[in-house]
Amino acid sequence: MAELFVTNFNPNFTGVSATAATVLRAQMSRYDLQLVGRPLPGCPDPITRREAFALCRQAPADRPFAIWHVRRNPEMRAAIWARDVLRLPVRIVFTSAAQRRHSAYPRWLISRMDAVIATTPQAADYVPHVRATVGHGVDTERFFPSPDRRAAWEALGFGGGLGIASIGRIRPEKGTDIFVNAMLRLLPRLPQARALVIGRAGGKHEAFLAALREQVKTAGLADRLLFIGELPADRLPQMMRALSLVCQLPRYEGFGMVPLEAMASGTPFIGSDTGAYRSFASGAHGAITRIGDASGAADAAQAMLTQPDFDARAVAARQAAVDRFSAKHEADGIDRVYQQLWGS
Repeated sequence: MAELFVTNFNPNFTGVSATAATVLRAQMSRYDLQLVGRPLPGCPDPITRREAFALCRQAPADRPFAIWHVRRNPEMRAAIWARDVLRLPVRIVFTSAAQRRHSAYPRWLISRMDAVIATTPQAADYVPHVRATVGHGVDTERFFPSPDRRAAWEALGFGGGLGIASIGRIRPEKGTDIFVNAMLRLLPRLPQARALVIGRAGGKHEAFLAALREQVKTAGLADRLLFIGELPADRLPQMMRALSLVCQLPRYEGFGMVPLEAMASGTPFIGSDTGAYRSFASGAHGAITRIGDASGAADAAQAMLTQPDFDARAVAARQAAVDRFSAKHEADGIDRVYQQLWGS
């Protein structure tokens, strides 16, 4: 009988999906668990909600109840239905990354959780029932450095001698325009560099993307600042190993996994002062700029890429990911919350 049910109801592979998949892979050897809803890469085949409810009719062996670990509103609703309407022996754990006040309905859902895990101290200020603050971790076996970064970049076929990228949804909140403006300043200074915008624009952001493309074309840099669309999850590690710098400049971020994936790949990063980026950049492998400061980001990127100790920064990035930000560390922190619930 499963003791842990991890939910993923979103058909799209989002940042929440990625963090759930990473920690679930680290949990697979620890618990008798089930994934409920939609598939996640490298994880067990999912079961349906109905099948999950059926499996929860009795408590698992040696446990007073099963735990449902949820991360989204529909997942909270399903778990509450199982516990409070169907009266199944389950308890609910919710992971919260938002660093702002939730709207009324999510606040009510969160108030019904048995335990909340916040990903940062800032996120913990906005939710009740916080049992622990546990930052997301990166899969350091999936993301790892290339033995030859230049050859890895050349194999991708974008030209130039080094690559810089911003990865994520294309929209104002994610600062795609700030990255573009930073690259329009930086690329003329670094003729060997190519910049990539990796991600997709949803329907209402298509005009935003079109305006950025036109801005790049007008600057005469359309052959060096490329919009390559969204990468499948299984191709992202290859990209990370080939890049020389990741540059994430959102106006708002709840947590932000991309810098950690870069660090695990031996790739330094530049980030705006939001999410958990400042905690990642405690060494020479990362730099933080003011939100909206395209000029400052360009200067920081140039300094990172041209200073003679770049290789040492890359080694430090990998070491920090392994020592402080691995998926195992996250799974350990989550397990302490589970054990508190099961023991209470």
